[in-house]
Amino acid sequence: MLISPESLIVLAGALALAMGLAGSAVGMGLAGSAGAATLSEEPGQLRNVIVLVSLPMTQTFYGLIILILMLTTVMPNLAALENPVGAGFSALACGLIGGVAQFASSAFQGSVCASGIALLPRTRGKILTNAMMLAVFVELLGVLGLVFTIMALNLLGLF
Repeated sequence: MLISPESLIVLAGALALAMGLAGSAVGMGLAGSAGAATLSEEPGQLRNVIVLVSLPMTQTFYGLIILILMLTTVMPNLAALENPVGAGFSALACGLIGGVAQFASSAFQGSVCASGIALLPRTRGKILTNAMMLAVFVELLGVLGLVFTIMALNLLGLF
């Protein structure tokens, strides 16, 4: 066998986590840049800036959940399947679904948070709740990416 199905499952989980980490880094970088500019103008907004900068971090945890599910649930079920290599490629596709969702969600959430951070001084912090609500809409796509990954694994008989 040229391709190990176990290695495909590990790759699937690793990609989901790596893309969640990368997206969180991009999103937090965007928000953090806006935060530095805001804090130079109004240092009293530190608490609000920290809240908004930290929001894109959650997609990393969703990627970690996918990795854990791949290693603890999908891989042990592999031996019972008729076509383990096909199952490995199916798991890889599911990992990509979750990983791309986490990357895009956290990167764009960082952009939304950066806009909210930029408006903190002008609104004296009153934009915080609205900015968080808008960021939660983008967060929902990361949650849906996790849910759809689990659903796809379940429909394929891997979960």
